[in-house]
This record gives sequence, structure tokens and C-alpha cells, in this order.
Amino acid sequence: MNKRSKTIICDIDGVLLKHANEGLSAQLEQSPLDGTIEKLTDWDRKGYNIILITGRRESQRELTEKQLGICKIFYDKLVMGVGGGDRILINDRKPNSERDTAYSINLNRNEGVNNVKI
Repeated sequence: MNKRSKTIICDIDGVLLKHANEGLSAQLEQSPLDGTIEKLTDWDRKGYNIILITGRRESQRELTEKQLGICKIFYDKLVMGVGGGDRILINDRKPNSERDTAYSINLNRNEGVNNVKI
């Protein structure tokens, strides 16, 4: 498998940053959960695409981008306004293969990505 073909999709609050549990999650004072920067650096070194998703409204984009910069969280794409309900990824299999090409990892809130194995 070509390692460069992997795309990692991560939620922000409760996965990369401590979830504030309050109305406005995009507070500049937030900091990354333990191991976040190291894990993102590892994935980047492997050439993975990193897409961040969040339930934060599009109107919070500027504040969110500033916060991610302050926290030194880098990414390839930021998708805003992804509701807080269930998130379902639907993907196709490659021709002539029965191998699944989409996976789901569910973490406890504020557990962080430090121990995620991909």
C-alpha cells in the first residue's frame, strides 16, 4: 500500500484540543492534548493528508484558524460546520479488491490521538 494515499480525518475539539464543554469552543487559550503535535508530525512525515473537521460554525473560521496556528496544529484542509451528530464515512473499494479502504476510530473525549495506531 502506498503510504501517501492515506487521508486522516480528525475532529478538533475533544480529539486534538481539550473540549471546552462550553458554548464557544474556539477559545484562544486552549492547548493541544498530549501527543497531538507529535502524532500530526509523524503523519505528516509519512505523507498523509490531514483533514480537520469541526462542528464549529463557519463564522468561527478565522478564530479557529488563529487558534490552530497558536497551538502549532497544521493540516491540509479544514472543514467547518460538521454537525455534532453521528458522522458516517462512505467510501468505495478499489477495483478487483475486497479490502476495506475506510476505517473509524472512536476516542473518549479529551483522550487525544497519542495512542492511535494507523
